[in-house]
Amino acid sequence: MSMTTKKDIRSLRAEELRDYFLSIDEPKYRADQVYQWLWQKSAHSFSDMSNLPKGLRDKLEEQFIVHELTVHTRQKSADGTIKYAFELSDGNMVEGVLIPTAKRLTACISTQVGCSLACKFCATGMLKRMRNLAYSEIYDQVVVINEEAKREYGKGLTNIVYMGMGEPLLNYANTMESVAKITQEQGLHMSAKRITISTAGIAKMIRQMGEEKSKVKLALSLHAANDEKRNSIMAINESNNLQILAEALNYYYSHTKQKITFEYIIFKGFNDTLTDAKELLDFCRKVPSKVNIIEYNDVEGTEFKQADQDKVDAFAAYLENNGVIAKVRRSRGKDIDAACGQLANK
Repeated sequence: MSMTTKKDIRSLRAEELRDYFLSIDEPKYRADQVYQWLWQKSAHSFSDMSNLPKGLRDKLEEQFIVHELTVHTRQKSADGTIKYAFELSDGNMVEGVLIPTAKRLTACISTQVGCSLACKFCATGMLKRMRNLAYSEIYDQVVVINEEAKREYGKGLTNIVYMGMGEPLLNYANTMESVAKITQEQGLHMSAKRITISTAGIAKMIRQMGEEKSKVKLALSLHAANDEKRNSIMAINESNNLQILAEALNYYYSHTKQKITFEYIIFKGFNDTLTDAKELLDFCRKVPSKVNIIEYNDVEGTEFKQADQDKVDAFAAYLENNGVIAKVRRSRGKDIDAACGQLANK
């Protein structure tokens, strides 16, 4: 069987793997051993699976492949942030970032090659969407960054954010399956509470997350709390406007009891006034939420600029004084284009 026709064994669910082993007259526990090698031990070669008989390893080698992503380039920022260009088995590239802070080690990971949403301020939005990532490709980014965190900082990841390239909720099944693999005992066994999925606002899938009582945190890239402004920078708002989003977010909250985080990139002369802050406050009052105000990071080819510091401080203070939890997030990794909105396979 040629490499091209071999099936990626990690595309099989646990029960499918068991069915396969029964079909070749192997006991069910062999499937569990292989599953553990693939997900808990991140083995990419059947020859590594030392508790399997050699004949079985050879048979698996003939039938299957374990696709692997590799680190194509690695750049380290002055602030300790590390950006990776990951090469996928088909030659496509995605980026991931390790972000160290005093209390956290966070992996920022991608869910699509490119992105179809074309938000005006985002470098990834300038790339066209090539394809969705498989759940194993999303998972592997976390494995690589986790190992790197241990090497660089002496401990593993504390948090994962789905805020890299692509819109996670437009690759819903693979995104959620990767979360399942990251959180399961036979995987990385991380707490779902330490995982945040960030969306530009796909109301239908936000509702689905609610119905499935998703345990991960949800963040909405808001950036403007009136439809006219949001339409002008995020085309997705035309089909998923603020009213539709508020209803979906409340539906999600009613099922999960998890507050939503609104991400608000503050742009000079666009959304940095107290009128904008008042609109955001009104929107926050519709949905149980808190706000992360994010510094803008310059992206070549866009007209946007970072708001003046006094405007940012006044904006945050207005929200805080009116009872909204609002934090200003300082950007990290700017010098290597690893900060929010800058991922574009450079």
